Amino acid sequence: MAKKHSAKFLAIVEAARAQIQECEAAELRTMLDDGQPIVVLDVRERYEYEAGHLVGSVHIGKGVLERDIEKHGFGEDVRMVLYCGGGFRSALAAKSLKEMGYSNAFSLWGGWRGIQAEGLPIE
Repeated sequence: MAKKHSAKFLAIVEAARAQIQECEAAELRTMLDDGQPIVVLDVRERYEYEAGHLVGSVHIGKGVLERDIEKHGFGEDVRMVLYCGGGFRSALAAKSLKEMGYSNAFSLWGGWRGIQAEGLPIE
């Protein structure tokens, strides 16, 4: 069941979505299989990540993303796909990364629910 979000939250998410790149789970599958470098970031809370996540994803919670992203040594042009539960938090996170100079960050619309529906490998 989808969560009920406040109007103000939805407004900032929609504004972010207009400024970022997005993909859906089927496109993520293609990206994972195309042989090109990719980093998948799970920006959910730690408890969400520990309950299940995409195989090979890196956990950096949205609350510390801007502070911790550089600790991982990802290049600013590396292809990144960020996901959360449904694509709302990841849209805001992708916008932050874009503002920090990460030019190839995507938000996964549909998020964790899309990953599960697409049958991508999870653990």
